[in-house]
Amino acid sequence: MVSRSEPAKRVLVTGGHGFTGRYVCDELAAAGYDVIGTAMSPVPGSVALDIASPEACRYVIESQRPDYVVHLAAISFVAHANTDAFYRVNVVGTSNLLQACHDADHTPEKILVASSANVYGNTAGGELREDQRLQPVNHYGASKAAMEYIVATWFDKLPVVITRPFNYTGRGQGSQFLVPKIVEHFRQRQARIELGNLDVMRDFSDVRMVAQAYRVLLEGPSAGEIVHICSGVPYALRDVIKTLEQLAGYEIEVAVNPAFVRANEVKVLIGSPEKLNRLVPDLIRPAFEDTLRWMYEA
Repeated sequence: MVSRSEPAKRVLVTGGHGFTGRYVCDELAAAGYDVIGTAMSPVPGSVALDIASPEACRYVIESQRPDYVVHLAAISFVAHANTDAFYRVNVVGTSNLLQACHDADHTPEKILVASSANVYGNTAGGELREDQRLQPVNHYGASKAAMEYIVATWFDKLPVVITRPFNYTGRGQGSQFLVPKIVEHFRQRQARIELGNLDVMRDFSDVRMVAQAYRVLLEGPSAGEIVHICSGVPYALRDVIKTLEQLAGYEIEVAVNPAFVRANEVKVLIGSPEKLNRLVPDLIRPAFEDTLRWMYEA
C-alpha cells in the first residue's frame, strides 16, 4: 500500500473500464495509487488506447511512464464471433505493450498480465497446478496460451507476473456470461431459463477477491512466474441454480438448449490456490453463495 507521505505511484490499467478493470482501479485507488485507466474508445477520465497499435502503446507508455502496469485489455468472451480479434488483441496487443516499454526505455516496477485458466482446456484430474501442460480447445484459450509464451520471452528483460484467473463473477458483469445471465433471470422472476450443459464444473471466485489479489501481486516480489487466481472449490451449474432458487424463493424451469452445448466445452476446470495462498496470505475470499447474494440483491 502506498505511503500517504510519499507521492502516489502511478498504475496504468489497460481495459480499466471493463468489468474487471473497474474493480481493479477502485482497489488500487483505495490503496492510494494514482490510477490511469485505458479504454479502446475515449471515455471520460481514461486514456484512449488501441492495444493492437504499436504506435499507440508506445505513446501511452512514453507519455504516462507508469510505475506499475496491470494489463487486462482483452477479448474475454469465449464465444466471441470474430476469431481474428482473439489473436490481434490478446496476443499481438500484449506483445505491443511490452515492446513499448522496451522501446520507451521504461521499466515499470511490475507488470501484471492477466491470462486465463482456459489455457488448460479439458485437462482431467483434480486441482490443476501452474506447471500443468496447456491444452486449449478454443480460440480464446489458444490466444491466451500464445500470449503467455510471448510474455515469457520478456521475463529476463521486464518484471512480469502472469495471472491465470479461473472463473469469477460479480455485479456489473455482462449478461452474455453465464452466472450473470442466471442471476438476471431470477431477479426478473422469470419462470424458465435455457442453458447448455448443467453438469460442467467450475472454480468460481468473486471479482473483488481478484482485484485484491492483483494489487498484492503487483506490490509483491513475484516476477517471471505464473500464479493461479482461484478458490479450489468446484461448483456445478446445478449448484448455482439451487442457490439462487433459495435466494429468490421459487424454482425455475431449466431447459437444455442444444445450441448452447459446445462440442469443445471444457467440462471440469478447478485450480490449486496453493501458490496464491502463499503469495497473498491475507486474501479476503467471499463465499460463492455470498457473491451470488450480492449480485442478486443489486
